[in-house]
This record gives sequence, structure tokens and C-alpha cells, in this order.
Amino acid sequence: MTSVDVTSPAWTSTSLDGPLYGEPLVSGGRVFVATENDTVYALSATNGTIDWSSHLATPVPSGSLPCGDISPTVGITGTPVLDAVRGELFVVADELINGRPAHQLVGLSTATGKVVLNQNVDPEGSTPAALLQRTGLTLDAGRVVFGYGGNFGDCSTYHGWVTSVPEAGGTPAAFAVDSAAGESQGAVWMGGAAPTVDASGNIWVTAGNGSIKSATHAYDDSDSVLELSPSLTLEQYFAPTSWPSDNARDLDFSTGVALLADGQVVAASKSRTAYLLNGAALGGIGGQQAELEDACGTVIDGGLAFAGSTVYLPCLSGPIAVQASDSPAGLRLLWSASVGGGPPIVAGGLIWTIGSNGVLYGLNPSSGAVKEQATIGAPANHFPTPAIGAGLLLAPSATRVVAFSASSTGSTTTTSTSTTLPPTTSAPHVGSGAPTSTGSGISSEVLAAVLVGALVVIVLASWFFWRRRRRA
Repeated sequence: MTSVDVTSPAWTSTSLDGPLYGEPLVSGGRVFVATENDTVYALSATNGTIDWSSHLATPVPSGSLPCGDISPTVGITGTPVLDAVRGELFVVADELINGRPAHQLVGLSTATGKVVLNQNVDPEGSTPAALLQRTGLTLDAGRVVFGYGGNFGDCSTYHGWVTSVPEAGGTPAAFAVDSAAGESQGAVWMGGAAPTVDASGNIWVTAGNGSIKSATHAYDDSDSVLELSPSLTLEQYFAPTSWPSDNARDLDFSTGVALLADGQVVAASKSRTAYLLNGAALGGIGGQQAELEDACGTVIDGGLAFAGSTVYLPCLSGPIAVQASDSPAGLRLLWSASVGGGPPIVAGGLIWTIGSNGVLYGLNPSSGAVKEQATIGAPANHFPTPAIGAGLLLAPSATRVVAFSASSTGSTTTTSTSTTLPPTTSAPHVGSGAPTSTGSGISSEVLAAVLVGALVVIVLASWFFWRRRRRA
């Protein structure tokens, strides 16, 4: 994608049957979205008409939950994930079953919307009404991976969870945060971002505030960056030395995780602090290489994006650009924007973000200045995230998807909001729609996919060998 035309939309979908909290996904000439009414839609990438829709179940009435800020019902909140090889889209639906909330992992055929998997995925011993499945879903070697947190307000008793389920269904694996007797919270919510999978298949997440508020108590895995094995064993972690007071003040980690090509890791928290970590040795409590305090004037919440050593973080007042360096290790604020605020993506040479005012902004990556903007309508929440695919830039409003044309297909976007992967791949990739012909007889999307795939292999190989070298 070299540029985007936002002078007028290519199309705008009809109003769908509930709020859109997740990011659109694109594959096979269709745009897939899911609503808080437990309905999944496949829209034509050509004109936005509905190719098929599947209403999965009765969503949970907001009044049936102990607290929260999603209304009038809670259905599909986390961004789905799409396995293009299987032709299957996965969602976690909050459903009212026999009068009680339950979380179901549902797999649907991307061609027809037919349900091919429906499995309960509430962690053993949990209270489903106290859990919100907020992270995006991702894939790791044939398994669907996602996180759980609590409802807005941190009410009731719950643990943060990372859950991994075979794509064909089967016994889930689970990792719990703040899981000792008498402990609770530690949400794995990540501002809606998806867990990140590295070249070894390990899973990276951030965790929110836990119930422990005294440094004299044993550490509880909360307020952290966690690396888990594919089987969800804790490999290593980082937490700031301020973790007890962060827990007391609800200043938890609230973004995705950026795994940079040189082995460094960047994540940020609601304390308005960005942290630079050594991915091979996170260092436990206080093990950061560097930190950037007061990175913005408001909290940092949501998925992040990065290109090279520059990370774009989602401050609610507008995204910021932070540059990481290795020698000496450091973080430097490049610019702060005062528009947008939703999780950013990098596409068409610009940084795209959606504001609570219902405006999509394209920012200059060097300065943060507004280069493009278009009104799309107010979003349903403050984590609205654009997406790309099929030669389109897609922007979700509260109940509609607005599509803008791009001059070519393909992308250099790297985000940690959602992932669309074949089952044995672990790098972020946006699904592509119907290919367009080129003079060589090879589609431009195939060429773009080859180039992006090669770049992904190089980046992941660099990460893997850098990690091994640093650990050695």
C-alpha cells in the first residue's frame, strides 16, 4: 500500500446489529467483523454488502454482569483471528447459556459462515460473569491463543488468564496471573491488543494490576511483561520496582508488546511510562534497560505499532512516536500528536489512528503532523483500530465499517492489535482479498505477499538468533 485516498469512502457498510469492538479482518475478497450482539459478518471487499452473517447465540445482558462499561449486551469483544489456510475464522463469544454467562470459542467457515467449532473455554474454577475476553486472538502452531481480564471496574474475584486451544478443538492450556490463594485480578487485557508470538512460538503478553499492594508480599506476576512457552509455562518476566504502588493505583501495563528486530522489547503502562527491555533477559523486577517517563499527558492504552526501531504508542490524547536505541540502550520521544488516540497502524507511508470524535487521521511518521483526515462516525469505544487488506484501508465506527481505496495492495504494517496467520506461522500478517492482475501475469497481492513474507522471515530470524546470542 503506497497511498490511501480519503477524499471519499470507497464504500460504507450498512449499520450492523451491535457495537464493533474488534478490528476488521480481510481475506478472500471479504471483510470480517464481529459485534457485541454475537453476530459475525462477512462483507464484500468490493462494495461492503453483506455476503453472509451468522448470529451465534444470545449475548449477555450488561445487567447480568457485576460491573462493566459495554452495553446493552456483551458478546464478541476481542478481535477475531483468521486462519487463511483452514478457511476458518475464530471468535470468543460471551453467551447467555441456561441463564448464565459462558465464553465459547467458535470457528466459522470463511466461505459460508457455517459453525465448525463451538467449545466452552472458561478457565477451570473461574467465574465466567467476572471475566471479559478483551484481547485480540492470535494463532500459534495450530492453536488459538487469547487473554482474559475482568470487566471495567475490576469487580468480583477473577484472575488474568492466557488460554491456548487447538484449532480443531480439544483440551485448553492455561496460565493464570495473581493465582495464589487469596489473590485476584492481574488482567491480561492489553488494551485490546493480541498476544505476540515470536519465532520460537513463545507468547508475549502484558498483565494488569493485581491485588497485591505491598512489596513485602511475594510477587504475583501482575503489572508485567510476560514471556510464556507454547505450552504456557512462564519463561521470564519483567515488572517495574513500583509494581505494588502501581497495583494500588490501577497503573497497570495496558499495551501490546513490540518485539524489535534487534532483540529489544518495548511495552508501556498507564503510568505513562514506556519501558525498553532486553528480550533475551527481561530481568525480573526492575530489569529494564531504559524507561521513558511522562511519555504523554494521558494514559497509554491499546495496541501499538512499530517500524524499524520506532514504536508508535496509543496515548488517549493522540499517539506518540518513541525511538529505541541499542548502544547505549535508550528511548527517545520523537513527537506527540494531539489528534486521534485509538491504537495506531502503519500503512501507506502514514500512521493511522481514529479519534473519539469519529475522525480517521493519517499522520506524518516523521513529525506526527496531520496529512490526511476523514470523518467516519463516532466509535463504540476508545480502542477503535483501522485495518488494511484487499487494497483498502478499513475504519470501524460504532456499528459500521468505512472503506477507503489504496493505490496498491500489500502492506508494511507491523502491529500488535491482531493477527491473521496460517497455523504454523507466528508473524503478524493481514489477510488479503482478491488479487489484481499485473503485466507479468502474477497478482500484485502475491508479489506483495512474497516480499512481506521474506521480510517477516528475516526479522524473525534476526530476533531468534539475537535472543540466543544474548542468552548465551
